[in-house]
Amino acid sequence: MKDEQLLRYSRHILLDELGIEGQQRLLDARALIIGAGGLGSPAALYLAAAGLGRITVADGDTVDLTNLQRQILHTQERIGQPKARSAQAALHLVNPEVQVDAVGSRLGGDELAQLVAEADVVLDCCDNFATRHAVNRACVQHRKPLVSGAAIRFAGQLAVFDSRHAGTPCYHCLFPEGEDVDELRCAVMGVFAPLTGIIGTMQAAEALKLIAGPGEVVLGRLWLLDALSMEWRSVRFAKDPRCPVCSPGSVP
Repeated sequence: MKDEQLLRYSRHILLDELGIEGQQRLLDARALIIGAGGLGSPAALYLAAAGLGRITVADGDTVDLTNLQRQILHTQERIGQPKARSAQAALHLVNPEVQVDAVGSRLGGDELAQLVAEADVVLDCCDNFATRHAVNRACVQHRKPLVSGAAIRFAGQLAVFDSRHAGTPCYHCLFPEGEDVDELRCAVMGVFAPLTGIIGTMQAAEALKLIAGPGEVVLGRLWLLDALSMEWRSVRFAKDPRCPVCSPGSVP
């Protein structure tokens, strides 16, 4: 680690639970962020600021005026630009040392599988169930930890899935694909701006813990936040022994 890096990351290095070894793990790591919106914005900013060595940001949308209320990666000057490119520019301003790869398309198929396989941690910051389930299948297949967040209106949620640990559930165990679930979107229902910051920042925290090793991640627990009352509750959930994605013998 260079002298400048020792200074930049000194407040991490001072933490006994991280130290130089933990910070070096962050510098050597690669994260894949699916979505550069309300959740992906704070998550990406904190990962870059923390010195995560390589960040791939994937988003197929362009910056719109309505995004600016909560998607803090983007600016009015970048309206109309691909969100992935806007994110890349913002993260380079935060930390020029971090390598940022911009993928300006909605991931799927072989491209998704390849990017997941190359990542040390995946952050699901998207807003649709089809992508969430595709990301989950790829993470299970390639045994990559997945940090999932969601925010709508005043309600937020956070969960971590890590198929490297035997007996732990996957996203499909919690939210089975194909069930009748109302897909709520910010464009229709609205979302409280700071809520996305809270959940996205927590996603970054869990991702950093997964890579560097301090503390415990929230495996097997769904954290739910009511931002109106600012009350948290935690719901435990278990692996579905018949899950078609992560049960023995299943093919994601």
